[in-house]
Amino acid sequence: MKNYTITVNGNVYDVVVEEGASTGAPAVSAPAAPKAAPKAAPAQTAPKASGSAGSIKVEAGAAGKVFKIEANVGQAVKRGDAVVIIEAMKMEIPVVAPQDGTVASIEVAVGDAIEAGAVLATLN
Repeated sequence: MKNYTITVNGNVYDVVVEEGASTGAPAVSAPAAPKAAPKAAPAQTAPKASGSAGSIKVEAGAAGKVFKIEANVGQAVKRGDAVVIIEAMKMEIPVVAPQDGTVASIEVAVGDAIEAGAVLATLN
């Protein structure tokens, strides 16, 4: 029997592997509850495109990577318009304006790694 610690998508698992008696293949027991992963160094963020942030936040619904920025500072957007597109699990996911407004700031740059709930842009 061997113990391993495995990290998958930031979750740390303790896994016990036993030798299988009849097949010779290793049998894996159920992993323990995930532990908190060690914190990685914070990613460098791009400077804000505007010094004044708006009061309406445009937040990421999932963790991923900024794939494309669809709107520019000062641009008027309607509710549902794509502001930023993120890539998660090889899918492009548009992050849309929660209501009508004008883009006050873009808080990310293309290629930035982001967490779910991160503020990507603000609107006025």
